Amino acid sequence: MSAASISSLQDKFGDSILSTVEFRGEHTAIVEKAKAKEIFQFCRDELGFDYLIDVSSLDNMGEDPRWEMVYELYALSNGGKNHLRIKFKFPEGEKVESVSDLWPTAGWHEREVYDMMGIEFEGLADHRRILMWEGYPYFPLRKDFPLAGRPSEMPDVAFTDRAPLEGGPFVTSATSASTVHREPRSRDMK
Repeated sequence: MSAASISSLQDKFGDSILSTVEFRGEHTAIVEKAKAKEIFQFCRDELGFDYLIDVSSLDNMGEDPRWEMVYELYALSNGGKNHLRIKFKFPEGEKVESVSDLWPTAGWHEREVYDMMGIEFEGLADHRRILMWEGYPYFPLRKDFPLAGRPSEMPDVAFTDRAPLEGGPFVTSATSASTVHREPRSRDMK
């Protein structure tokens, strides 16, 4: 079904569909950023992609254009099993048009992309950070963010030392016990 969706996109948008990729039964359309919103509207209204699974971004630091947006669409109607990925690239400093008016759940995804990468969305009603605290001056998933982190001037909110892992709440214990007993939360239930 996704192959038919790709054909429909190519018929409707022609050269605005820059390329397509099929890998292991998953179909991806790489599109022009300028036509992306119109393509998303068509995907929702005409092709039945009524569910936005995810919105993510890639930092291709050192390449031009640097940024790439990735949208995972799914059609729950028409029997399901219809997945489509839409991608587009754009240069540093450009905003991306929000799709939260098409799929309201996009607001959360777009806020996360802004919070982690610093990509701004035009038309997004709520640009508050979603994971980092308000006023945090960096975007931690950018490739130019140092792996060791940056010193914090808010020691009561975040610390700059390494987080201890051994025995932590999300670290499984090395043991021959079953998976249930290795699960960190099971240690708290004793």
